[in-house]
Amino acid sequence: MGFIVLFLLLATLCSSELENNSQEEALYALKLSLNASKNQLTNWNRDQVSPCTWSNVYCDPSGNIYQVSLAFMGFTGYLTPRIGALKGLQTLVLNGNGITGGIPKELGNLTRLVRLDLQNNRLTGEIPSSLGNLKKLQFLTLSQNNLNGSIPESLANLPSLINVLLDSNDLSGQIPEGLFNVSKYNFTGNKLNCGMNYRKLCAYDIADQGYSKTAKTGIIVGIVLGLVVIICLGGLLFFWRKSYKRDVYVDVAGEVDGRIAFGQLKRFAWRELQIATDNFSERNVLGQGGFGKVYKGVLPDGTKIAVKRLTDYESPGGDAAFQREVEMISVAVHRNLLRLIGFCTTPTERLLVYPFMQNLSVAYRLRELKPGEAVLDWPTRKKVALGTARGLEYLHEQCNPKIIHRDVKAANVLLDGDFEAVVGDFGLAKLVDVRRTNVTTQVRGTMGHIAPEYLSTGKSSEKTDVFGYGIMLLELVTGQRAIDFSRLEEEDDVLLLDHVKKLEREKRLDAIVDRNLKQNYKIEEVEMIVQVALLCTQASPEDRPAMSEVVRMLDGEGLAERWEEWQHVEVNRRQDYERLQRRLGWGEDSINNQDAIELSGGR
Repeated sequence: MGFIVLFLLLATLCSSELENNSQEEALYALKLSLNASKNQLTNWNRDQVSPCTWSNVYCDPSGNIYQVSLAFMGFTGYLTPRIGALKGLQTLVLNGNGITGGIPKELGNLTRLVRLDLQNNRLTGEIPSSLGNLKKLQFLTLSQNNLNGSIPESLANLPSLINVLLDSNDLSGQIPEGLFNVSKYNFTGNKLNCGMNYRKLCAYDIADQGYSKTAKTGIIVGIVLGLVVIICLGGLLFFWRKSYKRDVYVDVAGEVDGRIAFGQLKRFAWRELQIATDNFSERNVLGQGGFGKVYKGVLPDGTKIAVKRLTDYESPGGDAAFQREVEMISVAVHRNLLRLIGFCTTPTERLLVYPFMQNLSVAYRLRELKPGEAVLDWPTRKKVALGTARGLEYLHEQCNPKIIHRDVKAANVLLDGDFEAVVGDFGLAKLVDVRRTNVTTQVRGTMGHIAPEYLSTGKSSEKTDVFGYGIMLLELVTGQRAIDFSRLEEEDDVLLLDHVKKLEREKRLDAIVDRNLKQNYKIEEVEMIVQVALLCTQASPEDRPAMSEVVRMLDGEGLAERWEEWQHVEVNRRQDYERLQRRLGWGEDSINNQDAIELSGGR
């Protein structure tokens, strides 16, 4: 009998040891598949006694891994199928990376999973139907990827699901009916069949009346939810006051030290940023613009950051008002928008902290390259054009409230490690007091990029961003600045827009393409980009396309029709000037000068 007991005990221990080894091997395989650098996950080492000692890994008392959180770490690899061996996993968070490839069907083996967050990556392929095996899953977030195909019917049968976010992908087909019954869902930014179904909306949040299915249901649900929240908060406050008299720490994906600050944001101490930037040394200045200087910095854990030190700041609400505006900006999360890591406030200072973009800005890559650095090739320029358009489309049409950038230009489009366009400085106009600007006009922006109606009235809209985007496209094609006074020596147009319009009219587009490309481009693609740029920079904001239309035109949809219409308007305008010439006796040069004045006078 004693032998049998000993045998069973040894069998249990061996089984436990094998399970731990399996977990360790699965995690190590994940590290390799994610292309972790030698400075990342350094203690994920198979020589360690237990994977429970590894960073960003959490275990229960019996040694089972129940949580892996690897958000915003810059991984560029793929998800290994070996991850399916983590049978005790309840939370898997990998959002905000650059992970490629498909979602392994082996994730369906994680039957204890409660939260799966893979948003804001570059995942492709279809959503595996095996996710329908995750009967305990409550939160499914796959937003902002490149997933295609239809939504599996199996997801509609998940009994615990309360939150499903699949927006900003390339999904198509019918949405399973059962997914409309969860507390919060978002299917926008796909090709799904919900836009024509007036019984359903593409997005719904039980806590947001803006997405309510009907006003009556929304009010009832809101009241019930409010009462529940009040009761829960009251209970929590009671217990916290009795049990704790120190800071509260929890696991927050993407947080540097786990402290709850403002959602995913960290509130940095002034001393932290002073040390990180070597006392804001001029040697660390990455750039300077209308909102202040940007400094390169390094945190104690080796993370590289960019610190924007705002100038001309003045807010009637002080620190609290600044925090509210920062929170608003931080809500905008998209692969083509620069993510805000945190902020710092003192009585006299306001600073914003971002990830460091190792390939700097598009303007740098076009005009400020050091000897030996690679020129921005044509395929990358096309990718930048599309990525920037998608970022602005998100700000204008998918953010709530929408955000107007007000200073779209090549210098404010950054490039990550894969030369993916990342729009920066969006929303900053709300963080500074335009009355204190040291620019001669009260308008925030850069001359040559500012839409005429914004310059003349001070009122901005999404269409002012569209104008700035059009000028940025011309920067990409030509490599030149929006205003170049050196062209005066050649008796040419100072404004890049007028210069391009003239050469396009003369069918000499080859003459404007950046010489650094050395003929390594397709002229028909150049023509397409220039056409989109000229449509975006029309004098009347009503005539300019929305950014969603720009994205479609860059994908080859609808450009020909819009361009033909624009040319017709241009011909009529030219004929009007010719008639004016004959009536007043002007020469051809006068007409060309008048043409330039009309197009650029508002700027």
